[in-house]
Amino acid sequence: MSKFLSGKVALVTGATSGIGLAVADALGAAGADLVIGGFGEADAVAATVKDLADRHGVRVAHDGSDLTDGAAVRAMVARVESDFGRVDVLVNNAGMQHVAPVEEFPPERWDLIMALNLSAAFHGMAAVVPGMKARGWGRIISTASAHSLVASPFKSAYVAAKHGLLGLSKTVALETAEHGITVNTISPGYVWTPLVEKQIPDTMKARGLTREQVIDDVLLKAQPTKAFVTVEQVAAMALHLCSDASAPITGANLVMDGGWSAA
Repeated sequence: MSKFLSGKVALVTGATSGIGLAVADALGAAGADLVIGGFGEADAVAATVKDLADRHGVRVAHDGSDLTDGAAVRAMVARVESDFGRVDVLVNNAGMQHVAPVEEFPPERWDLIMALNLSAAFHGMAAVVPGMKARGWGRIISTASAHSLVASPFKSAYVAAKHGLLGLSKTVALETAEHGITVNTISPGYVWTPLVEKQIPDTMKARGLTREQVIDDVLLKAQPTKAFVTVEQVAAMALHLCSDASAPITGANLVMDGGWSAA
């Protein structure tokens, strides 16, 4: 693979597993030094950091900041800029889900989902943009969802946050368009990740369905391909958005939903 990101530094949140880890892997393979955010067992995270560094020959660090705290997000960016000298690529990937009818939706869960899925991206963008402007180059990529375009029952907070993330990204894209910075979202349909797997029991309870019914009749029902998107496919899209070929692409929502939003 071309090392076209050599000399760049990528900060990827929610990158100890799932989509975020796949994106970090792809960026590291392209030569970027990496800071991966996210929670996990210390030994497992250390093993992930070592694996990425060994396989790609890049510098890799982990940051376990609580991204539901806006000040902590900004402090994380400042720390990466101090330790690595810059943040050239920001991937806002951290997220969480809760499934419940709106009248039963716990307000504290609403606040938590909005803080992690939307506000963390705002604070991250605000913190990295000055350095990107100064260098005349930057890539900001946020993992949204088909739910940035369409809704599903029992997911009020998640859908609202993903719609908001799309609007935020478009706004920052316009603000930075003359500075060599691109700001885009990637909106996958259902990707088989720990986040998706963990929501299955709640959906089973909310809808009175079996596990198989949730997968076939809820998760993949709206996805015409009847196939989960893979983390590798999302990572390839993120990597493409970092290339010079993608320089004209900004303020875009790259939809990878198997035709879901086409209906």
